[in-house]
Amino acid sequence: MNMLARISVPLLAASALIGAPAMAETRVGVVDTVRLMEEAPQAKSAQADIETEFAPREQELVKLQKSIRDLEDKAARDGAVMSEKESSKLEREILSKRRELKRTQDEFRDDLNIRKNEVLSKLQRQMYEATVTLAKEKNYDVILGQGVVYSNKSVDITDFVLDKLKAQAKSGK
Repeated sequence: MNMLARISVPLLAASALIGAPAMAETRVGVVDTVRLMEEAPQAKSAQADIETEFAPREQELVKLQKSIRDLEDKAARDGAVMSEKESSKLEREILSKRRELKRTQDEFRDDLNIRKNEVLSKLQRQMYEATVTLAKEKNYDVILGQGVVYSNKSVDITDFVLDKLKAQAKSGK
């Protein structure tokens, strides 16, 4: 055991010394992807585009909700003086509009989610490409993203990636 310890300790020390120069030359950067998603002009533009695209359908939903409320108010207000036939017809109309509202809301939600996922995928691709381009330009060996528990400000390159994304947004890429 003593002989093994005498051989192992110097080998361990030598391997640490050999690996140390390689570690000293490795350039590491960290990117805060959540911050990029919040601050990149492409993200803000995409959000505005989605809101514009889905605004008319959202207004339709609001109109439909209002028409249901109006019918419910009419049923509550005039129900006592309506004939049974009129009251039943009004209840069927309310029920039909509620079904239509639910179906329309479900379609709206599904379409919105699909669109957001498309946009998110495109944004992630743009962020990735900007990060890789910056890493190559600045000779980084490793860029870390999500999953980093702590990083020193000196390795945080999020501002540089944001600058690259802003430049791309201005140039229309």
